[in-house]
Amino acid sequence: MITVSHLTKYYGEHLAVDDLSFEIDEGQVYGFLGPNGAGKSTTMNIMTGCLSATEGTVAIDGYDIFEQPGPAKKRIGYLPEQPPLYMNESPNDYLRFVGAAKGLRGEALQTQIEEVVRQTGIEPVRHRRIGALSKGYKQRVGIAQALLGNPKVIILDEPTVGLDPIQIIEIRELIRELGKTHTVIFSSHILSEVQTICDQILMIAHGKLVAFDAPDNLEKRLLSKGEIDITADVGAAELEALLSGIDGLAEVSVQQASAGYSSAHIRTEQEDIYAVSGAIFHACADQAVTLVEMSLKKASLEDVFLELAAVPEDAETEPSGEDIPKSGEDAV
Repeated sequence: MITVSHLTKYYGEHLAVDDLSFEIDEGQVYGFLGPNGAGKSTTMNIMTGCLSATEGTVAIDGYDIFEQPGPAKKRIGYLPEQPPLYMNESPNDYLRFVGAAKGLRGEALQTQIEEVVRQTGIEPVRHRRIGALSKGYKQRVGIAQALLGNPKVIILDEPTVGLDPIQIIEIRELIRELGKTHTVIFSSHILSEVQTICDQILMIAHGKLVAFDAPDNLEKRLLSKGEIDITADVGAAELEALLSGIDGLAEVSVQQASAGYSSAHIRTEQEDIYAVSGAIFHACADQAVTLVEMSLKKASLEDVFLELAAVPEDAETEPSGEDIPKSGEDAV
């Protein structure tokens, strides 16, 4: 659906986007995650044809956004961080204007206006002045204009910024619904927001793509360098001897916990920490040792992001050659 290849953008001498490459497939919700200043908005503006690139290409459904802007832009609905609203108009009149600008006429225009009003829940305010609406309703009107023309791709830049908690929940639910019928890309610097909504996450730091994967897979990146804590009903020497026979344990620290019990803190560099924990369980069972407690230190998405975003600006984080990472591939 979208192919971004070796995208680079300079503002004078400042490098905002650094050789960015990725592919986005149809029919999922993608989260564009990064700290403020990471290059998210710049990349989105280039993807939608609102900003030129210093180098690189962007193809929307096979159409180059720079060489074939007409058909490419017809496939995109875009909500910038600051919604392009006319404050003295009503949502109804504004949507009619935007729909006409997108080439809709007559019954087709009215039908689409009614549909986007229903989808975004702005029926109660459709005839009020936009300038008098709450921030949440303004965002909804902005999303409604992006939906006109039935584009395949919906791109939303920080759609929940400035909203109260109830409005944030409502906009998140709306994004989930849109993801059932469109490819949705939205940017955010709120980790929990991206984690709860998205099927795939693109992490950007220093203008580079540092990760592109499903939320669960991103968490497993640090989980593979995992830590396991166990408690068993044997003495420290017996537990240490039992653990010494298990492959994949990089570091083991055993201590007496209480009378008849001992505990161990285990580090493993194995890729699959669940396989290691299973081996520990079976080793205890084979020796008739009761494993009374086992816990795995599981990385949160925040842990992953902090580690990946800490990559130095001059580090090589983007793959070389012609390979463009897709979701599920390691982009580090």
